[in-house]
Amino acid sequence: MATQDFLFELGTEELPPKALKTLSQALTDGLLQGLAEAGVSHGEVHSFAAPRRLAIRIRALQDAQPDKPVERRGPAVKAAFDDAGNPTRALTGFATSLGVTPDQLDTLETDKGAWVIYRTVDKGRPTSELLPALIEKALNQLPIPKRMRWGAHKTEFVRPIQWVLLLLGNQVIETPIMGFVPGNKTRGHRFHCPKELIIPTPNDYELILQEEGKVIADFAIRREQIRAGVTAIAQQQGQGVAVIDEDLLDEVTALNEWPVPLLGSFEERFLEVPAEALISSMKEHQKYFHVVDSNGRMLPLFITVANLESKDPAQVVAGNEKVIRPRLSDAAFFYQTDRQTRLEDRIDRLKPIVFQEKLGSIYDKSVRVARLAGRIAGAIQADPALAERAAMLAKTDLVTEMVLEFTDLQGIMGEYYARHDGEADEVAVALNEQYMPRFAGDQLPTTATGCALAIADRLDSLVGLFGINQPPSGTRDPFALRRAALGVLRIIIERKLPLDLQTCCEWAAENFAGLAAAETVNTVVDYMLERFRAHYEDQGVGAEVYLAVHARRPTRPLDFHQRVEAVEAFRQLPQAQALAAANKRVSNILTKQGGDRIGETVDASLLQDDAEKALAAAVDAQSAKVLPLFDAGDYGTALASLAELRDTVDTFFDDVMVMADDEAVRNNRLALLNRLRNLFLRVADISVLGS
Repeated sequence: MATQDFLFELGTEELPPKALKTLSQALTDGLLQGLAEAGVSHGEVHSFAAPRRLAIRIRALQDAQPDKPVERRGPAVKAAFDDAGNPTRALTGFATSLGVTPDQLDTLETDKGAWVIYRTVDKGRPTSELLPALIEKALNQLPIPKRMRWGAHKTEFVRPIQWVLLLLGNQVIETPIMGFVPGNKTRGHRFHCPKELIIPTPNDYELILQEEGKVIADFAIRREQIRAGVTAIAQQQGQGVAVIDEDLLDEVTALNEWPVPLLGSFEERFLEVPAEALISSMKEHQKYFHVVDSNGRMLPLFITVANLESKDPAQVVAGNEKVIRPRLSDAAFFYQTDRQTRLEDRIDRLKPIVFQEKLGSIYDKSVRVARLAGRIAGAIQADPALAERAAMLAKTDLVTEMVLEFTDLQGIMGEYYARHDGEADEVAVALNEQYMPRFAGDQLPTTATGCALAIADRLDSLVGLFGINQPPSGTRDPFALRRAALGVLRIIIERKLPLDLQTCCEWAAENFAGLAAAETVNTVVDYMLERFRAHYEDQGVGAEVYLAVHARRPTRPLDFHQRVEAVEAFRQLPQAQALAAANKRVSNILTKQGGDRIGETVDASLLQDDAEKALAAAVDAQSAKVLPLFDAGDYGTALASLAELRDTVDTFFDDVMVMADDEAVRNNRLALLNRLRNLFLRVADISVLGS
């Protein structure tokens, strides 16, 4: 079947920069899904995304859907004809429903008899007829939270649409899309080339746009061009190094069609302000990249990316310097003003700020967290007094001028101000570390006080909000409790802290009046343990491994993690599946025979068969070997040792009838199996691995 290259471009007013990559990928995915469902094959796919356009080019797109054979079965031959061989009402009704006559039908012989059948071929539709609807469907399914209308148009989109280009080969498909009749014309750069440009074929698209239109349509190419340009300008300043934040780079790429990096500067006096405040001001408000020296110290330089080639770039730089100066002056003023009031003198200013209506103010939360952080600090051999002090100061920077202006600096400014106030170094560091990890993969607190505060703050929120029946639901999680739970687990595991979630949540619950403590604590602990599931799935650990450990409900995260690692290693052993199946068989037998009523005491005098004697001896030997390993938390070595039981267990089930007629013998064998199973249960429910 013939193929042709295809090109679609949607021209708009400037698209939201932070959403551009997502919109481009969603458009491509939606259109490709539509083509796949229609059965239209194609070659290489190339997406384009720039401030005023979304485009997609598909190589070797099939001209039409493939023809599709169709069979429809009718009545049985016996019911289709009467004794004289004439069509019955059943046959004529079937033929009429298909718009054919009985003589156009075939018969199909099967092992259940002969049937009347209608065979035909559904002719594939031309791709040119399919594309407009597929494109419009993909556009309507884009993840746009709020669509807008403009002018007299009834069409809704994220930004006003200006033009549509739609080519199959060198032919325009003129079927309207989003209320616009497509053509073969695009538009160049808003200032460098404010005119229409003809695109003769899909293959000419980016070349014409770049050479004539001064537009680099490919997002990835534009992105790397910006990176290289910014890096080169910084290196020209001697030891300068441009710090390129990947999210900022994406945003700047989405803001520029023809990027031109330019270097600007600001007064050195502003370097007295914490670098984070300067960076936040430049990055968030102006989209500038900052520059550091070879030692990582900030230089009084910035790099901006202009969306045009100016005849007088010095004027552009001067304009940017003029804009940034008041921003940096504000930051300097806020920093100077804030240091005139100690953090401890701001504690009372937290009282009017509501944390949650039923849970009180930020001040109330600080008091609760201080109590909890002190107890956690004691449990991890840290200084409770430092933890309590850090907790009482933890939220005070929220009422500073700097954080009110730059909210992303909470915690960071707290550390600076605490050092200025002369607080203990560990207290100052903890004010920043309380928010760690801020996102997936972020660094963790490095100090014991920071760990205690970070855990206490999150557990206070979890227990309090669950206690008033406000857990996360669906996609709604206004207090970020999912992230809080994962943060607690990561800190405890990666910092190897000997903390028990059950105990810590009970401590947290004691700080709330009128809370159904036992019920709430169990719910919170179960919720947090459930967070492990996604955590391990992200690491490639099978769900059955998590479920095997979770079945034992170990509430110390570090212990939970060590068990998961041990079971994952055990699962790779050649004996694992057989022992998992045996554990499942044992579990079923014991459950049917009363489960908890069965003891572990084995009477050697009642052992009759060689196989059960061998198993009893093996279990005795393994018990002596692995019980000390379990107590030491060396689950991996213990499970590897228990794997040696496979042949003995298999022989037992092959040679021994567990449910013997003699009740004493039967109960003795059940006790032996119970003892065997309980050895594995010291780590996890291995039977789950065989599910």
